[in-house]
Amino acid sequence: MARIVWTEPALQDLESIADYISLDKPDAAKKLIRRVFEQVQRLRRFPRLGSVPAEISDLPYRQLVVGPCRVFYRIDGQRLYIVHVMRGEQMLRREKLDR
Repeated sequence: MARIVWTEPALQDLESIADYISLDKPDAAKKLIRRVFEQVQRLRRFPRLGSVPAEISDLPYRQLVVGPCRVFYRIDGQRLYIVHVMRGEQMLRREKLDR
């Protein structure tokens, strides 16, 4: 089983998304956070569950879509690093993955 390691920037990304949602719907923000963490935990057993993002297919990252978010991660041996979380409608900026 892979060990999940959340990077600080990825946690901040998720927190920012939840903060924005909670302005109008605090319960929805809490549910989103719970759903994201639950889905990411599935990666422990199935690290290749996520897809290879088309816009960065040349890089060693995968994504897990947990609507409305995209969770980007990379696998390094028995560790799986969550490196970035963003809203699905946003354009991915490669520099967000190099943190």
